[in-house]
Amino acid sequence: MTSVSREQQVSEVFVQVADSLIDDFDLIEFLEQLCAHCVTLLDVSAVGILLAGEEETLHTVAASDETTHILELFAVQHDQGPCLDCYRDGTARTNIDLDDPTAGTWPAFAQQARGSGFHTSHVFPLRLRNRAVGAMNLFHTGRQPLTAQDASLAQALADVATIALLQQRDLDHEQREKAQLQHALTSRITVEQAKGILAERWNTNPDLAFATLRTYARAHHLRISDLARQIIDQTLDITQIPRP
Repeated sequence: MTSVSREQQVSEVFVQVADSLIDDFDLIEFLEQLCAHCVTLLDVSAVGILLAGEEETLHTVAASDETTHILELFAVQHDQGPCLDCYRDGTARTNIDLDDPTAGTWPAFAQQARGSGFHTSHVFPLRLRNRAVGAMNLFHTGRQPLTAQDASLAQALADVATIALLQQRDLDHEQREKAQLQHALTSRITVEQAKGILAERWNTNPDLAFATLRTYARAHHLRISDLARQIIDQTLDITQIPRP
């Protein structure tokens, strides 16, 4: 990637953050796009974003692909992995060797990651003031290290995700903050349910079902979470969505 195209893509991310200031903002769509930007900008294989909900429980809110989404779910369900450590201590870590049994206290996660084709991980906190509200996990199928410059950019992108999550909140009211976080998680669950419905109906994989869902939402100027709700509630005829 040339320096010009990289700068253009970084600028695009910040333009999207500025767009989040409007009322009609699709948070899930933005976070999915941010994952895709991270893959390109940081030359990694996959990205996942986790967000803390009620009772400080982490949930997968966005991922660059279905494999990563499932891996992050595994981490949460088994309560282990570098992303959980990053959220709990608010510290970024880079160049984690998932093949090294001494790299962390999460052997089951490392094994699952290797089974998904990943050998290196990098994690960055989503920071609000002096605490983390989530974490961003980068994965690589090889062992290419993340440079200090790319690590700084990765943290900036994680901070951008936090800005998008929190910009409409009154930061002095913790209850409102938690409600907004919970709304984002609920939207993600709705999208996952709709994606599953479409994948089963079309007998296709979840990644393709989600891509088709997103394309239809964009073409009809709908929030992807609103479209997903219509599919679940059966207020939208699924046959109106072109099959992939």
